[in-house]
Amino acid sequence: MSEEKSTIENVSLPGMLQDMVLESSDVEGFLKGLAKLAADRLSSPGSEVLCGVTLLRPRAKGTMATSSEHARKMDEVQYAFNDGPCLRAAREGKTYTVADFRTETRFGRYTEAIADHGILSALGVPIPLDGDADAGLDLYAETAHAFGPAGIAAAEELAREASKSLRMAVRLAQLTETGNNLRAAISSRTTIDIAAGIIMGQNRCSHDTAMTILKAASNGRNRKLHQVAAAAIESLGQEVPQTHFDG
Repeated sequence: MSEEKSTIENVSLPGMLQDMVLESSDVEGFLKGLAKLAADRLSSPGSEVLCGVTLLRPRAKGTMATSSEHARKMDEVQYAFNDGPCLRAAREGKTYTVADFRTETRFGRYTEAIADHGILSALGVPIPLDGDADAGLDLYAETAHAFGPAGIAAAEELAREASKSLRMAVRLAQLTETGNNLRAAISSRTTIDIAAGIIMGQNRCSHDTAMTILKAASNGRNRKLHQVAAAAIESLGQEVPQTHFDG
């Protein structure tokens, strides 16, 4: 890989990753964009780079996103042996580089297995995360010595910036989930209140008594309270109200 290759320069990298966060519908979408970005920036004519993003949890490990199906399969080779430069990078928080698997001695039987798949060099770069999860950028090439000093520096910079953007993506996903839950709660509450009002009018009873009737029907039919309330409204030929809420 050419050390002077302009595509490995970090031109507006933070802005690019922030745009990816905003344009992605979820965290997985952001990670897919990250994998493709890394593969594009680190590939060169005659030396295509494959990229995966590995996530390690206390009792599980897996690939969250890849630049291609080939990259996913190469990650699965590491998981099968539970070792390799990318897994070690994620676990230990430091970069691992393999210049040529034909002369590599650190990874036992995995070395021969990955070389049999046509991969001759690899780069594992940690992606710092909060909490008890670890992540890594998994990079593979079918040519030896594909990752020189400039390429390694570019991958490490990408991982650092991706860490910041990934934290932002996770927070945005949590906020979106909270907003969706709030909308659902408000909608359910409105439906229940209207159904209780109908029961109060029909039976000339208090709100507490109407709620007791609704809850008894919910338990008796083994259905959620808001479902019973919606059915009560619809039985009178009324439409279930749509609650408008801007979070």
